[in-house]
Amino acid sequence: MNPNLDKIDEAVLALLYFTSFTEGKGEFAVTRAWKSHDWKPLNPLYDRGCIFDPKNKYKSVVLTKEGQHKGEELFQRLFWD
Repeated sequence: MNPNLDKIDEAVLALLYFTSFTEGKGEFAVTRAWKSHDWKPLNPLYDRGCIFDPKNKYKSVVLTKEGQHKGEELFQRLFWD
């Protein structure tokens, strides 16, 4: 079996978006999601600029503005009827 890793990365980003929450207010607001996914797709999402560096002590990862927008698009395309 040879899975399409790009599709897996997209599904993980869509799920990160779905489970995300906003922390802070105004210009200090950030969108976070829990790091409950395997590291394999998180590293490529970091390389693509969708999330900030996942290698930290926190249990959540911060989505970039681009990651938020792309995650929303992917969530709607993959999981919305």
